[in-house]
Amino acid sequence: QVQLVESGGGLVQAGDSLTLSCAASGGPTSTYTMGWFRQTPGKEREFVAGIIWNGERTNYADAVKGRFAISRDNSNSIVYLQMNSLKPEDTAAYYCALRRSLVVAIPFMPNEYDYWGQGTQVTVSS
Repeated sequence: QVQLVESGGGLVQAGDSLTLSCAASGGPTSTYTMGWFRQTPGKEREFVAGIIWNGERTNYADAVKGRFAISRDNSNSIVYLQMNSLKPEDTAAYYCALRRSLVVAIPFMPNEYDYWGQGTQVTVSS
């Protein structure tokens, strides 16, 4: 059973940087697309960034393009989300997800992903 554990969230000020980590275990996770999503109370979970199995293709939501960077270390089964120039509107619970499919794609919809972490809270104060 695949398990995903996020870490690195916290309280920061606007303009600060933060790096989230997602440690994967329980299977050949390095062969699948990974994604980061975020959610605030009362809103749908939204796509933030995704990366294919070998890291050669990434995709970002327009709201974070140019500020966030996703990367992966397959030797250690970790996916990172580097977040720069944080804004108060980036405040959310951030979730790591794995898509268990051999089709090389980076879906935007949460229901395209099969495994989820428990989330880590990011709060950006103004």
